[in-house]
Amino acid sequence: MSMISLITPAPWSAYELIDSGDFYKLERFGDYVLSRPEPQAVWRKSLSDDEWADRAHATFRRDRSSPERGDWQVKPGMRDPWQIRFQQQGLNLTFKLALTTFKHVGIFPEQANNWAYIHDAVTAMKRTTERPGVERPRVLNLFAYTGGASLAARQAGADVTHVDAVKPVISWARENMDYSELDNIRWVVEDAVKFVRREVRRGNKYNGIILDPPAYGRGPDGEKWVLEEQIYDLLGACADLLDGDDFFFIINLYSLGFSSLIVDNLMAQLFGDVPNAESGELYLADTFNKRLPLGVFYRFKN
Repeated sequence: MSMISLITPAPWSAYELIDSGDFYKLERFGDYVLSRPEPQAVWRKSLSDDEWADRAHATFRRDRSSPERGDWQVKPGMRDPWQIRFQQQGLNLTFKLALTTFKHVGIFPEQANNWAYIHDAVTAMKRTTERPGVERPRVLNLFAYTGGASLAARQAGADVTHVDAVKPVISWARENMDYSELDNIRWVVEDAVKFVRREVRRGNKYNGIILDPPAYGRGPDGEKWVLEEQIYDLLGACADLLDGDDFFFIINLYSLGFSSLIVDNLMAQLFGDVPNAESGELYLADTFNKRLPLGVFYRFKN
């Protein structure tokens, strides 16, 4: 079993969680402050409503006819899209951000710790004159969204395959690659389950596998994804894809019904006794020291 823990985020000058509460969070992304829904912020705000309204350049309001969609109330002078940089722990990445109808902006700041983990894991397994290893580690990023993990692996020198079912999201990730002055990421618009099963049949192996599966989703051909129903089989196929000598593995889950213990049990049954395993909660602390949980994770590397 892994060691269950909280992952403390490293300071990031371009991002700040200012306040949280009343099912909202107030965040700064570079030059702009955003107010958007957060279902786990069940406590009360520390700042007043007037202070939130004064600080926020854009506020997301849900559409009454949809539990997911909505629109942004934007103050004059805010640019959309805009860019921010991530510079720490050997990484120098640039991301495009934009206000979407699903409240997301193209980045999940709580993943910064995992980006550093990926960069370190790829760097450590590369072949040098002092040690055997892998000339160009192969990394697979599933449900890869706008590519933060893909960029971290590529900047460390990996051959990266980036898989997502949404073509516009792939285009966004390509832009992030260009902004970060990287190249040669392999882009695949496909259902993750179909892709992984095909790779297993072909006998392919990867040194690193990253998964960020949603609770629900649709593939490009209408394939249905339900986390609770399909995660076991998908993880089993990923176990077959993982190289047995030089490897790392990361899974993040954002479904409110999944605790770190569930993930711990899944991974122990499918992967067995793995080295350096960690599991627990990802979180961000606001400036009033309220810790906002933002998903569970499990990761290991040799």
